[in-house]
Amino acid sequence: MRYVPLDTPKPISKIGLGTWQFGSREWGYGPDYERRAAQIVRRALDLGVTLFDTAEIYGFGRSERILGAALGDDRAKVVVASKLFPVLPLAPVVQQRAVASAARLGVTGIDLYQVHQPNPVVADTTTMRGMRALQDVGLVGEVGVSNYTLRRWRFAEAALGRRVLSNQVRYSMIDRGPEKDLIPYAEQAGRIVIAYSPLGQGFLSGRYDARNPPAGAVRRANPYFLPENLDRGTELIATLREVADAHDATPSQIALAYLLRHPTVVAIPGASSVEQVERNAAAADIDLADDEYATLATAAHAFRPVTGLAAVPKLIRARTRK
Repeated sequence: MRYVPLDTPKPISKIGLGTWQFGSREWGYGPDYERRAAQIVRRALDLGVTLFDTAEIYGFGRSERILGAALGDDRAKVVVASKLFPVLPLAPVVQQRAVASAARLGVTGIDLYQVHQPNPVVADTTTMRGMRALQDVGLVGEVGVSNYTLRRWRFAEAALGRRVLSNQVRYSMIDRGPEKDLIPYAEQAGRIVIAYSPLGQGFLSGRYDARNPPAGAVRRANPYFLPENLDRGTELIATLREVADAHDATPSQIALAYLLRHPTVVAIPGASSVEQVERNAAAADIDLADDEYATLATAAHAFRPVTGLAAVPKLIRARTRK
């Protein structure tokens, strides 16, 4: 395992574990997933994973409880990250919700506490006042944000009066927006971009095509999994397979290695099995050659999916045919 080269109280692994699926029925992982989740967490610890990310909204608190129980006595050794769902994120509310999350996680302090989404009405000045108070009493270590633009990230940091260590955003080879400004800023300022959905919810795994679409409500609602987009992604997947063969790796591992080439990018893929978390962790040790990275970047830029409003009628038709 490799770690982010920044000064943090605990080392932050380049591959973390995202736990949206812990306790969330919409992923379709079955009723025994709580037991499997514990096995996944324990194996991740063995592999050197130190960043475990959850949120109060995941399973309406169940994800935090499952993660805290699975970590057990190792909670103090790793970076436990959770997120505040920003409904009326006034300073007193922020403090109350952090206390509730810490209780569900079974920790005396949340290592990284993040604002899950920017609130369009409530300014970060009041939200960060609550975060600063949490830091002052030791309940929160580092403050982070999620889904913030660069401008709002920097404003949040000014409002906090301290570093806002991370910005958790959708980033993968098919969602490359953070490469324009967030990642350059993180590298210049000593901050971290945390990539969620780093495999495009499995699109980049090569497991799916137009004749074999994914199951589960979350992926069925994702326009990337429209048959047309799965067909359009054929060349990108073929390129991933070609590079993967050269490294005796999988397409998913290469897709993760592409992101991790940036020194201050951390990826937090989920895992539905112990084997999957093992493969994800191994991606941190893959070194892509310059020409391989360039080939992957060219293939990623060439992928032009149908998204936005143009995808809506196609999604409706796909759902009604099921």
